[in-house]
Amino acid sequence: MGVADAPEPPTDGDAVVVPVESTSTLRATVTHLAESAATGEFSSIHFVVFPAWRRPDPETADDRDAVDRLLERVQTWVEADLEDADGIGVDDVPIVTAVVGDDEYLFGPDDYARRLVGYAEANGVGTVVLDPEYTPVGNTTLLQPLEFALADTSLAVREAPVSRPSRGERLRREATGPRFAAIFALSFGFYLTLGDPTYWFDLVTGVASATIVAITLSQISLDADPVVPRTPMRILRGLVYVPVLLFEIVKSNVVVARVILDPRLPIDPTLNRMHVIVGRGLPLTTLANSITLTPGTLTVRARDGNLYVHSLIPWAREGLFDGSLERWTRFVFYGRGAARLPTPRERDDVDVFQGPEATAPYPTARGDGGDEDRGSKSVVDVDSSTPEVTAE
Repeated sequence: MGVADAPEPPTDGDAVVVPVESTSTLRATVTHLAESAATGEFSSIHFVVFPAWRRPDPETADDRDAVDRLLERVQTWVEADLEDADGIGVDDVPIVTAVVGDDEYLFGPDDYARRLVGYAEANGVGTVVLDPEYTPVGNTTLLQPLEFALADTSLAVREAPVSRPSRGERLRREATGPRFAAIFALSFGFYLTLGDPTYWFDLVTGVASATIVAITLSQISLDADPVVPRTPMRILRGLVYVPVLLFEIVKSNVVVARVILDPRLPIDPTLNRMHVIVGRGLPLTTLANSITLTPGTLTVRARDGNLYVHSLIPWAREGLFDGSLERWTRFVFYGRGAARLPTPRERDDVDVFQGPEATAPYPTARGDGGDEDRGSKSVVDVDSSTPEVTAE
């Protein structure tokens, strides 16, 4: 019997896109994709990462390097698997890696689905395969809502058929990581501050309480593992920031109290928008809460790197645009160099939505997943001498 000819490399399969994040099932997912490509199901494989930063964010170099290493590792895995496959070579299946969505903040499944569909359409991709442990935001399970969001698109969506770790394995992994240790230490220290560190009962109950808090919240409270020396330096700079924030709170209390006690009641409530460069997650939350803690201002929304803040008096609004709290937040999380970045006013990236000084229409229709253009029908109250402001 003669030797059979080698099978032709498959060329009629569909291109597939795979969003990746470092998970316990990523390696198995890559192997599944390589095996599927070897059988002709996929003609090319696109691995994409949704980054946790936005281009203007300070100190993104480390995060970019981590993503580059992840994509290089994934490409090495799939090439090794294709070399081991029968009837197909590495050169027969194009492997593409890309970073998607680093020009905007992505908050929910609709945002991720929109950018994934845009990438697929631009690259002729018709299928999405999801790692079952995929969590693009780092600390929130998003796979099922992402599948639902993608189900309304033209893409074929499926989950890689690989085994997930057991609940016990997940618990052991989470209970031995840096995030668990950090939250445990903070919780235990706070518990002993309120109790008696020399009393055995407080020590025992403190350990029990801190363990429960760390297991429950370590993957939610922190969006990245604490590292040395960055985390200790942030804590030290945070201790410097606390008296500054207290001073701002006291100063604002005095100014607002004077306005309230004035018989003329010279208030001018407005809703304002300012674009901030502080990153996402904990830095953005710190800034938003700092603004809310300061009397006269209330953060009502954070989206796409913009904070929407209600101000009671013009003095509070001008303070927002001057960016003092934004600069201090950057100092806490990124150091002295980042604190010198331009303020929202200096970047001319602010808007006032109400009153005679309004610069943009009131964004009544803008919502999560909504269409901003629908807000163009909103009317801004301005003096008759002021030209009408229309939406761009």
